[in-house]
Amino acid sequence: MMTVQTQKLDAPAPADTPILEMRGISQVFPGVKALDGVNIALYPGQVTALIGENGAGKSTLVKILTGIYRPNEGEILIDGQPIAFANAQGAIDAGVTAIHQETVLFDELTVGENIFLGHAPRTRFGLIDWKTINQRSRQLLAELESNIDPTIRLKDLSIAQRHLVAIARALSVEARIVIMDEPTAALSRKEIDDLFRIVEGLKRQGKAILFISHKFDELYEIAENYAVFRDGKMVSSGALKTTPQDEIVRLMVGRDVHDVFPKLPVKIGGTVLSVAGYCHDTEFRDISFDLKQGEILGVYGLIGAGRSELCQSMFGITTPASGRLTLEGREITIRTPADAIAAGIVYVPEERGRHGLALEMPIYQNMSLPSLARTSVRGFLKAINEFALARKYAERLDLRAAALSVPVGTLSGGNQQKVVIGKWLATRPKVIILDEPTKGIDIGSKAAVHGFISELAGEGLSIIMISSELPEILGMSDRVLVMHEGLMAGLYDRDGLTAETLVRAATGNR
Repeated sequence: MMTVQTQKLDAPAPADTPILEMRGISQVFPGVKALDGVNIALYPGQVTALIGENGAGKSTLVKILTGIYRPNEGEILIDGQPIAFANAQGAIDAGVTAIHQETVLFDELTVGENIFLGHAPRTRFGLIDWKTINQRSRQLLAELESNIDPTIRLKDLSIAQRHLVAIARALSVEARIVIMDEPTAALSRKEIDDLFRIVEGLKRQGKAILFISHKFDELYEIAENYAVFRDGKMVSSGALKTTPQDEIVRLMVGRDVHDVFPKLPVKIGGTVLSVAGYCHDTEFRDISFDLKQGEILGVYGLIGAGRSELCQSMFGITTPASGRLTLEGREITIRTPADAIAAGIVYVPEERGRHGLALEMPIYQNMSLPSLARTSVRGFLKAINEFALARKYAERLDLRAAALSVPVGTLSGGNQQKVVIGKWLATRPKVIILDEPTKGIDIGSKAAVHGFISELAGEGLSIIMISSELPEILGMSDRVLVMHEGLMAGLYDRDGLTAETLVRAATGNR
């Protein structure tokens, strides 16, 4: 293997010979095998669609290709030669660049400064050559059929124009391999058409393009090849146009979820929470549903669909523009999380380490934090009361820890999640919102959390469960609300529900 620092690559290879190959790529993080023996090839003048559920390993692959991660196993070849990227700059020097959904650009810099940031041309005196920067920026933008002025600040551009600047930046480093990660997520149909014209131009230049999207109609429009990832493995690849969409969906989800997520039978009661006409200025609109006693309502959708934003608004983290919440027949107003907790609505966040726990504090103090009024006497905290409350829920959740006095940051991911759930259960809520409740925890801990969620439903607690994992949604939910681009794409009963139905709704392909 050779480590790349700076090198120039030769002219594009013939179309039937890949520019880039990844062979046997594996990437392991603590407790998780993110990629397992992946093989993929990218060809000049062709788009390869990278398809998979959230968490399938796509982002990890992109980070390896862009030099952010170095794989634990396997090799990368460019033009048939093994190569290793020492860092992100090494990938750029090798001709690999990425255009992300969230463009990594700087608002206060000019267009030209953003395009040439990190590789600005210089005069013979070593000074930045501003004239050349602006001239070359105009040329690059003209190739993209854009007349954006390279001297204006990025903050004055539209989202579509920012994407053009990001593409111009990719072209400025003479990239031969271009990764586009959800590039159309925030674009209108006209802007998508403009982007696709640019992609066709890149193909004519012989560039190999890896295109990541959940929108099947776009993939079939722009891509020649596909690679489907599932659970860190590439399960299939081939010519996209000759592969039916139903087959792609089946490849994405192909698991028997009911064996993995057995659900206890629960008698569903009357309506506990009603959400009517809930809207937010930028994240979601016209959301209406009822949540019943003992029900687990799954909320499914792709990244950016508005799932977490909806539930955060119901918990008072953000403020809705309009809509009504009715809890047990009484209309309530939620302005802050304190209002929600007082009403009986609690929220377990997706990022438990950042938003759900005080990692340096002991377990018992984390558990009792939302319930200080119950563990205090005349305004003074009583440690014995905090320990008693924490012990009750630690036993109930089968928390594995050396002692309740150890910092919660020393626990495994699964046990940390039990602490977060336990601290909110201690408030005796009527509704609990679980945002990605098993994210980043091992399969054994997942089973324990799922079992406890099912027990809570059996005790009459009403549960909203946001999840990106189709097996979890199908295995645990009584009904599923699907969101697509901030709107309700469907509300489905559990009986007869399939992964294919949910994927089609979530991708706008019903």
